[in-house]
Amino acid sequence: MLILARAVLRPRLVAAVTLALALLATVVSAFTVRVAPHASTCFYEDLRVDQKTLITFQVGEGGSLDVDFWVSDPNDAMLQLDHRVSQGTYQLIPSIAGKYTYCFSNQMSSISEKLVQFSVRGADVPPVDPKAIVDPVMEIVNELARDIHSIKEEQQYIVTRERAHRNTAESTNARVMWWSLLQTAMLVAVCLFQIYYLKHFFEVRRVI
Repeated sequence: MLILARAVLRPRLVAAVTLALALLATVVSAFTVRVAPHASTCFYEDLRVDQKTLITFQVGEGGSLDVDFWVSDPNDAMLQLDHRVSQGTYQLIPSIAGKYTYCFSNQMSSISEKLVQFSVRGADVPPVDPKAIVDPVMEIVNELARDIHSIKEEQQYIVTRERAHRNTAESTNARVMWWSLLQTAMLVAVCLFQIYYLKHFFEVRRVI
């Protein structure tokens, strides 16, 4: 009986793990987009009623590392509006079915292009039959998949922050270097001018 139970459980476990890996590859979508100055970039998701969708974003490069972010429903009603934010998380729970829009705007910037990294979780989840029997093994695997998603997002956040800090440090070092070169050039110019002036002054005194 024990051998039979194991034989029955093993295919179910393999199927559950396979399905979880498929969910891991499809349910969470991660993207990177560059938003030009004085421009906005929008994306669309066709969602069902109560289809929970989580949108997470962060600005990795460009200017002050900020964008405007907003979400609107199929009737163009504004659900969320954030000005000049570097990162954010928005949970969308649709009250009506249809096309939902979320945008990243760089209208405030005149010269700086912004690099925005964002992920969307839940938009590709298939509908669940409420009458279906929930498999405990599948529940555990799904929970594991959600934890892996969270770890991946945290890792991506750390990588993006490190890149932003490195770019800031390199930019600061470059400015310090150019300022030092400018000061050196000014000092050399002043010294040359003083030498020329004193030499010319003594030559005039000698002629007199």
